[in-house]
Amino acid sequence: MSEFDLPESITITRPDDWHVHLRDGAHLGSVVAHTAAQFARAIVMPNLKPPVTTTAAAAAYRDRIKAALPQGSDFEPLMTLYLTDNTPPDEIRRAVDSGFIHAVKLYPAGATTNSDAGVTDLRKCYATLEVMQDLDLPLLVHGEVTDNDIDLFDREAVFIERVMRPLRRDLPALPVVFEHITTKDAAQYVAEAEGPIGATITAHHLLYNRNDIFRGGIRPHYYCLPVLKREEHRLALVTAATSGDERFFLGTDSAPHGIGAKETSCGCAGCYTALHAMELYTEAFARAGALDKLEAFASLNGPAFYGLPKNDGTVTLRRETWTLPATLPFGETQVVPLNAGEPIGWKMA
Repeated sequence: MSEFDLPESITITRPDDWHVHLRDGAHLGSVVAHTAAQFARAIVMPNLKPPVTTTAAAAAYRDRIKAALPQGSDFEPLMTLYLTDNTPPDEIRRAVDSGFIHAVKLYPAGATTNSDAGVTDLRKCYATLEVMQDLDLPLLVHGEVTDNDIDLFDREAVFIERVMRPLRRDLPALPVVFEHITTKDAAQYVAEAEGPIGATITAHHLLYNRNDIFRGGIRPHYYCLPVLKREEHRLALVTAATSGDERFFLGTDSAPHGIGAKETSCGCAGCYTALHAMELYTEAFARAGALDKLEAFASLNGPAFYGLPKNDGTVTLRRETWTLPATLPFGETQVVPLNAGEPIGWKMA
């Protein structure tokens, strides 16, 4: 689809974000309005300091999120628990009984930001995972191994063989979301796997490949985990997202870090896209000539997987060029959005 064939606007059912980092404290107050302006609901990641490991902690965090929302917002945070080697099965029962916890997140220890308390060996968690399977509570998986001898760009593919296949063989009815997939290996695995499995895909992994991290120099605001991959993997993700397969759905993995934590000798991983997420996704689908597939990916497939109703209402994205701000407030500092200072060709009405 060429630029001349694109519609002037597209209207879809109000979308959801099935993977977002909202942070906490003053940082939460700075960023939550961006997600609430774009999405009706969002699965909120639990990797705070300390991590959200109990139903009581999730309830308190949910209250803080709601208190930080702009007046009149109807945004609904969908809470998660942080899985550890010692998460007791009874905590899963409390989580399900709460009605507001919708998943449990697996971070392999050391895989990404604030993952130090993550799982060291998934077999230690099997009693807890069996209860999750019985109660139909999804496991959200950061799908990378963390061994230093495994190349950074191969860690997702190795995870599939070492962790994902054995896990789903042992617990075939456990709902699993393969989060922020980045490779053709993961896209193919999810498309062909049996049983209850889904995958989220970020806008930045649909739009960029690893060359963009080094375009004209090192660009730390394009650095995320899992890291951007080769062009062949980006193309495979675009094919999956635009395929109409209901197993693939939107998850921004928007992950803000203060500018000083990104532009430093050892910068943090994460791209901040909450401000303009739907514009980025619309751009990716427009480039693929697949705007007719955007609504299912952004608004329908995720609710179907989680057993939730689709949202009422619609949003409209118009073909309009505007320039992204260079920085945005982030507590006492600033956060740099992805593509800061550059033009973007769609605008949410």
